[in-house]
Amino acid sequence: MRIRGKLYRIVNQPFSGSSGTLLLLLLSIWSLRAQSQLPLKFDFGPGPVAEGFAAVRDTTSYTPERGFGLISESPVQGVSRAGKGALTGDFLTSDRPFYFVIDLPEGHYDIRLTLGDTDGESVTTVKAESRRLMLEAVETEQGKVRSASFTVNVRTPDITDTESIRLKSREIGYLNWDHQLTLEFNGKRPCINAIEITPATDPVVVYLAGNSTVTDQENEPWASWGQMLPRFLKPGVSVANYAESGEALRSFIAEKRFAKIASLIKAGDYLFVEFAHNDQKPGGAHVEPFTTYQEELLRFINMARDSGATPVLVTSMHRRRFDDAGKIVNTLEEYPEAMRQLAAQEKVALIDLNAMSKDLFEALGPEGSKRAFVHYPAGTYPGQEKVLADDTHFNPYGAYELARCVLEGIKNSHLDLVRFFHDEVQSFDPAHPDPVDTWYWPASLNSSLVKPDGN
Repeated sequence: MRIRGKLYRIVNQPFSGSSGTLLLLLLSIWSLRAQSQLPLKFDFGPGPVAEGFAAVRDTTSYTPERGFGLISESPVQGVSRAGKGALTGDFLTSDRPFYFVIDLPEGHYDIRLTLGDTDGESVTTVKAESRRLMLEAVETEQGKVRSASFTVNVRTPDITDTESIRLKSREIGYLNWDHQLTLEFNGKRPCINAIEITPATDPVVVYLAGNSTVTDQENEPWASWGQMLPRFLKPGVSVANYAESGEALRSFIAEKRFAKIASLIKAGDYLFVEFAHNDQKPGGAHVEPFTTYQEELLRFINMARDSGATPVLVTSMHRRRFDDAGKIVNTLEEYPEAMRQLAAQEKVALIDLNAMSKDLFEALGPEGSKRAFVHYPAGTYPGQEKVLADDTHFNPYGAYELARCVLEGIKNSHLDLVRFFHDEVQSFDPAHPDPVDTWYWPASLNSSLVKPDGN
């Protein structure tokens, strides 16, 4: 089964002539209608509906006419606890991932969930859009109900009525790019009582520019640090990840991802920039480390500063290549050092993910590090006849550990963003990674054997 936004085929067709004008008009009317409905409140479960909330039963499937609803490949179970209250006395659950889709215009939204079972326990993981980790294994004790909140970015490729990001063909259908918010409920026993959605009031936005090691990877088993970052941040911060597989500095600009960020970024926001893997390769996007690479990075720095935002440079992590002594081999040549020198010259915050990844991968070792990358024996995923062995791209565990490195870099750079860390975020030493055997990731339904662009 492949989960995707129901309206995607409509809203992402090229605009042309009178039909394009009509479609833009219809989208404007639709967006105004959706905005007028906010805030949105949904009461999940088969019991009485709380006042001011819309009912979401186990049979409330998404339809464009309704504008919200469930998508699931397996039955969703509605549970009611008599006499326990309209909002908290019933919930929806499933032993498989299930999805709630709501039509929303582009923007940032505060999401408040009510989770738990008044007669049992629950453990809920929530991902948004293209598998962004928002809540990780939120537990409620026997008979307890609790709320959990986060701020999420909903975006489209549109920049103006006539200009938009030039998406790659593989991005057509990605949940990141439709006029909807998709929430995935997963975990050992997710129990969803209610969802409340309100527009975020002047959130701090963390914009991400980068390649396959940063992007929100749509499919299992691929993952990147950018899609893990939201899990560690409090409500009031929204991560807008415009990175994409295969990107280099020049292609990111040429495809108008740079222009999209420039059209939105404001004072108080952040722009994290990580490029090198694809910039070092021969071809039209190639740049030399101490000249054109630095010059292109400077464009990102100046754009952020001109908007009153804070630029942050992130050196690219190593590929998985070891020498005979079990030490990481530098395959990125002089690009990380060129970024370090530019950061010092321009007095820009630097997160040295390159150095931290060396400590991380060497701590895991030549064999153990395979469990942080996409290395899986044949037959692990449907239709997988051959071994998956990728020494550039990460699985969820590897992406999570790199996200923890980025958080440590934020702290060491004394960025004000640290005040938005969740209280339970602890210091992280890449030389002592989280034990992989005890780390738990509830997989999403989407999977692909196709390696992301970039190497």
